Formats: sequence, C-alpha cells, structure tokens
Amino acid sequence: MFAAVDLGSNSFRLHIGEPAGGRIHIVRTARNPIRLAAGLDADNMLSEAAMRSAIHCLQEFRKILDEYQLDAMRVVATNTMRVAKNADLLLPLAENAIGHPIDIISGEEEGRLIYMGVARAIERHDERRLVIDIGGGSTEVIAGAGGDIGLVESFGIGTQPQTLAYFPDGRITEHNFDAAVTAARARFEDAASLYHAKGWDTAYGSSGTMRAISEVISRNAIGDGTVSQHSLQALRAILLDLGHVDAFVLPGVKRERVPVMVGGLTVLIGAMQELKVERLTAINAGLRLGVLSDLELRANRRDRRDAAIRACMGRFRVDSGRALRTVGIATQLFERLQPQGETHRPYLAWAAMLHEIGLAISMSGAHKHGAYIVEHADLGGFTTREQRMLSTLVLGQKGNLRKIRETLVEADLAKAVLALRLAIVLMHARADDDIAGLRLRMKARIDLDLPVELMRKHPTLAPWLEKEVQAWSEVGVPFQVRQV
Repeated sequence: MFAAVDLGSNSFRLHIGEPAGGRIHIVRTARNPIRLAAGLDADNMLSEAAMRSAIHCLQEFRKILDEYQLDAMRVVATNTMRVAKNADLLLPLAENAIGHPIDIISGEEEGRLIYMGVARAIERHDERRLVIDIGGGSTEVIAGAGGDIGLVESFGIGTQPQTLAYFPDGRITEHNFDAAVTAARARFEDAASLYHAKGWDTAYGSSGTMRAISEVISRNAIGDGTVSQHSLQALRAILLDLGHVDAFVLPGVKRERVPVMVGGLTVLIGAMQELKVERLTAINAGLRLGVLSDLELRANRRDRRDAAIRACMGRFRVDSGRALRTVGIATQLFERLQPQGETHRPYLAWAAMLHEIGLAISMSGAHKHGAYIVEHADLGGFTTREQRMLSTLVLGQKGNLRKIRETLVEADLAKAVLALRLAIVLMHARADDDIAGLRLRMKARIDLDLPVELMRKHPTLAPWLEKEVQAWSEVGVPFQVRQV
C-alpha cells in the first residue's frame, strides 16, 4: 500500500492506494483547499498565516496516514513551494508535521508524474495524447504516446496569479477577461510549434480546475456540453453577463472555487487557442496517481531514475565502459566498508555512472563542472535533494575534501565518497581487476591494506594514494596505507 501527498498551490491532497490486478485502487483520499499560493506577497514571501494553515493541514493528514500500514510514501510540493523565497522556513516545520521528507519537485518532474498518472488511468498503449494540467501556480503541458513522454514543459501561469491579476475584486468585464486570455496565449505561443510537431489523437485535462470547468459545462448544457472551444466561449459569455464571481450560482462548482475557475478558464482558453486544441476530455487522474505509480515501479525494481541516468550519459557522451568499471569497483569497496544501511548504495552507483560527465565541458576542473551539471540537470524521477546528494558525490570524487567537509559527518555518505574516490584511483591505475586481496575499513580512521604484488604491478598507485592520504588528513581523518 502506498501514499501520495500533493502540496499544491490551491489545495493539499492525499491519496492512499493499493495495487491490485494491474491497477491502483484508491482506498482513502483527503483534501484541504488551503490556497497556499494566496499566501504569497508581491515579493514571493509566504505569510505566517499561510504557513500555519499548511502545518495544521499536514498534522491532520498525518493522523490519517498513521491509520495505515504503508509500504512507501512520498510527499511532493509544487509551484508555490518552488517560488516561495521563505520555503526553507516552512519546509522543516512541514516535514515535522507530516513526519516525512517533502520533495519540492521541478515543473518538468511534476509534468512527468502527471502524465504517468493519466497514462496509468487510460491504459491505451498506442494512443498519442496531449495532457494539460492547470494548477494554482503553474500549467504543465505534456505530449506522449502510451506510457512514453515525448515533450514536457512547465509554464509559469496558473489560476491564482490569473485571478489576482485580472479579477482582484471579483468583477468580470470583457476587457479584463480578454486581457487575461491574451496573457495566457503569450505564455504558450513559443512552445506551440513543438507540440504541433508531436501531434496527438486525444487531449486530456487533468487538474481539479479542469474537472470543475467540465462539470459546469456538462451539468448546465453549456455550448455543446463538452470542453470544446465553442463551449468555453459560451461559458465566457455567461460570466460576462453575470459580471461578478459572486453572481455565479450554476451547479458544478462550489461558490468558493468560482474565482479559481474563472482564472483557470482564461488559461485554458489561451492554451487551447495557441495549441490548436479543439476539444479535450477532463480526467480524474494526474499527479497523485503518478506518484503512486512511481512508488509501485520502485517497489518492483523498475526505477525510472535509472533511465534518467542513462539518458544523461548519452546527452553528455559519457564513456559507458569506464563508467561501468567505476560502478563495479565502487560498489565492491562500499560493501567492504560495511555501511549501516542501504540508502546510499544506489546514489553511489549513479554518481559513478556520471562521474566523468564534466569532461563534456573541460578536462580542467571536470569534477566541479560535473557536480554543477548533476545538481541542475533535468533528471526525471530525482528530487532536488537527491540531485544534491549525487552532486556532492561527483564533486567529492577527487581533489581536496574541504569543499564537502560538512557532509562527511554522515558515516555512510563518507564511506560512499571514499569508495568512489578509491574506485577512480584504481581505475586510473588500471588496477581494478586485481583487488581480491584488498582490505578496507573506515571508522575513526581509514585503513587500507594492499597486496605487495598489486603495488608492484601497478606502480602509479603509490602517488595516487599519497594524494588520498593528504586529502583525508586535511579534514581530520587519518588514512593508513599498508602493503601486506
């Protein structure tokens, strides 16, 4: 059983799902429309009231989660937490409230997870599809075929900023409505040709706002009763006749959600006009189902992060032979260091695969270039926190260790750094096939025992190891090398 918690800009939502028969059955849901994005001021600072509401909601969610025996759980935060300048103040309080780490995911990763959720719900493996998700702070547009994503972009436009910018007092006029649509079109126009090139058989809308618009149109027989450009223009005409959000009383949307719907409608019209989407289908699937599906994949050892690493290697033309050699020796050394847990093992392997990525920029300082690339690259499936860990390992692969001194206090991470550094040393000295007799320990100090024959056969090992002894001594870790 898995749990997904979505800290969105409009609402916080929780899904608990159980895989069965190839599908994920939702056994519990919860929602709190806290409107986190409304708590942002002009400087993108979250108000204390907004942070208090967020913490209280997460405390309530924790009570629900504690009722279930969960195999895995993931909490993701989207646009508002991405842009809030004081998110670092809220994050530890929020994590304490829900009792779990919170991943602030990129817009592109949000889009990928949304598409995974839609693909999981539809299960038409040959269908080319376009998915549009209009959230509180951003809009994700994804083109794909079956389960494969061809193009994903996150656009910095959502219901909350549209509502605040064009309908701040609730009045709806032709001028401000059309200005909002024009602003939305401007956001999508540069990317429109990229999506046209991909093509699609069916377009879907996956957000709560999209479903609310669809519900209003269908229940009130507006236009042709579907989410088409004709129906959206008919809904626009109704809103202009009413003139104010408070006057909207048609069934299909709660009164408090009407301002959000109006802002979302302008984004949807702009997106459909620029992308030339005549009609789309609202679907009750998206980010949370995508998170649950991703957790299930990881549980079944089909981690899409592996594919992201391979794609990154290809993009930067990493020598896969050398990378795999490094992975092999690094994992062997890490095993001999007897780590306390399994957390760092996959990150060590991924870092070893990418350790030479910086060579695509320059031989000089390649590890520094590589660390920057790894931290900031778009790696599907990885969180910002995970990419920072990978970046730390890539940065720490050679040279002085003072630059990562603070991270070495974590015993298993320090062992991963040591394993990667020594693996690279052994590979450079071409000694990675002769380590059967090598013994390695790391506690308060590092002890490395090497067979005499290994040192004699690979004479360049000695100067490399002298540098290692010096590097570790500079951060207060004695390093003893003995020939046995």
